Amino acid sequence: MVEFSVSPGDTTRVSRAPLLRRLAIDLAVMTVVGLFLAVIGPFGSIEMPLAWRLVTWLGFAYAGYAIYRPMGLLVDRAEAALDLPRPALWFVATLAATVPMAVLVWVAGSLPPPIPVPGLEQALVHYLYVFVIGGGIVLLFHALRGRRGVEEDPGALPGERLGLTIADQDPLHAMEPALARGNPLLEQLPAELGSEVIALEMEDHYVRVHTALGSDLVLMRMRDAVAHLSASDGRQVHRSWWVARGAVEDVKREGRNVRLVLPRGLEAPVARAQVAELRDAGWF
Repeated sequence: MVEFSVSPGDTTRVSRAPLLRRLAIDLAVMTVVGLFLAVIGPFGSIEMPLAWRLVTWLGFAYAGYAIYRPMGLLVDRAEAALDLPRPALWFVATLAATVPMAVLVWVAGSLPPPIPVPGLEQALVHYLYVFVIGGGIVLLFHALRGRRGVEEDPGALPGERLGLTIADQDPLHAMEPALARGNPLLEQLPAELGSEVIALEMEDHYVRVHTALGSDLVLMRMRDAVAHLSASDGRQVHRSWWVARGAVEDVKREGRNVRLVLPRGLEAPVARAQVAELRDAGWF
C-alpha cells in the first residue's frame, strides 16, 4: 500500500495491486496492438523489414500509451469542473494528445538528423494519420473496458433521482456511519479510515471513497458503490460525485456553477440539472 500525505491528519491511500494489474493489462493490449500494426505495416511501413517494423510499432505503441493514458485524469477533472459530455471531452483530449505523439512519430521516422521541418499540408496529413491510429486505440480501450464491466458508470442520469438513497428524509442522521461488516465497499477501506463516508468520487476506472479521516481508491463501478451506501442519507449530485447530505459545510456559486464544500477541503460539483432539485430539497 502506498500512502501520500495530503495535509495534517489527512492521508490519501492508493492500493498498488489493482493499479499494477490494470497497468499490466493495458500494456498487454498495447503489445498486441503494436504487433498487429507491425504485421500489416500501415502508411507505407510495410516496405520496412519485419524486425524493424516490430521494434518501431511496439515502441510507438508504448509511447502512445504513455501520452494518451494520462488524458483520462484530465477528462475526469474537466468533466467535474465544466459539467460537459464525457465523449466530447475525450475527443478534445485525443486531439491534444495527438500533437506530441505526431511530433514523436515524425522525429523517429526522420532519423538520423538533421530532422526536416514539414510544410503545413504535410504536417496536417501526418497529424491525421497519427490521430486515426491514436483515436482508434482510445476507442478500443473504452470498448474493452466496457466488456470487462469496469467502465465509468454514472449510476444515474443528470437530474435523475437515485431510488436507493434516503436523501432529504432525516438530515440529523446524514453522517451516521454504515456498518462495514458485510458491505463490499466499506470492507475494502483501511480500518484507520473508518466507515463514515462523506463522498464518493469517480476517478478514471475507480471510485475514490472519501471519509472524514482520509480517502482510498476502490476498484468498483460508481453505480455499485452508491448502491452499497443505500442506508446512508446522500445523493448523487453529479455524474462523478455522490455526497452525504450531512457532510455539506457550505455552498460555492460561480455563475451557473455550484459546488458543495465538504470536510477536508473537498469540493463536489453539482450538475446543473440537479441544482433546482437540491435547492427544493433544502440542501442549500
